[in-house]
Amino acid sequence: MSLRRRTVEVLIAAGLLGAAAVPPAGAAGQGHPVPLRVATYNIHAGSGMDNVFDLDRQAAELRALDADVIGLQEVDVHWGTRSEWRDVAGELAERLDMQVSFAPIYSLDPETPGASRREFGVAVLSKYRIVSAENHEITRLSTQVPNPVPEPAPGFGEVVVRVKGMPVHVYVTHLDYRGDPSVRIAQVADTRRVMAEDEGRKVLLGDFNAEPGAPELAPLWEDLTDAEPNAPTFPALDPVKRIDFVAVSKDGVRVRDAAVAETLASDHRPVVADLLLRR
Repeated sequence: MSLRRRTVEVLIAAGLLGAAAVPPAGAAGQGHPVPLRVATYNIHAGSGMDNVFDLDRQAAELRALDADVIGLQEVDVHWGTRSEWRDVAGELAERLDMQVSFAPIYSLDPETPGASRREFGVAVLSKYRIVSAENHEITRLSTQVPNPVPEPAPGFGEVVVRVKGMPVHVYVTHLDYRGDPSVRIAQVADTRRVMAEDEGRKVLLGDFNAEPGAPELAPLWEDLTDAEPNAPTFPALDPVKRIDFVAVSKDGVRVRDAAVAETLASDHRPVVADLLLRR
């Protein structure tokens, strides 16, 4: 997969990137499709298939994907000892020189006064400018309370990135893991509702915890095109299921190629896809 020219990359939080730094819409040639490489990766809270926490290893694997935009699932931010109380989203962004938007599913009080909140969720890393971000609610069955019931909860992240002057909506999700598909059915309905509120080019990245032909995912394919890397993603060692997805809107985005990377840096394998954005 070829390397491509990229836009200037500066963290929004630093306040150093102005509108003048964004390439004009015609920079890539008016009417010509613009390439964008995206990836999705469930990072298992920073641990590999060996259950050893190693951000150096994961950062190296993410860098090797050479992706412009990456959706991450199972992301810890000061969550606990399993990830050394670290801001995994922020550290990966810094190591990869990418912007970051973190969308917590859970945000809990710290165990000690004055410490950071304990958070777990999904994130988007981007080499292109993130111009807006939102954390949407979808139906969830909490793992953090006794006797949970399905109810709206955050953790469906959305960002708008500007690629060669074109806005692209990027969503990252992590659907319910349970064998009973009822929560996933509700989540798919919620996902479609949220995405329908936006117009233009859309990319959905995530761990769906279901295979492409699962009945609960069927409504998604009415609106979206599966990148179809034609290889399983889980478990990372000898994978047998494809439950990690790159999906794109039928208008404005075309999948040129997709692949599953072979790595044991998590218990999932990442999916990377080369897209073409139509003007």
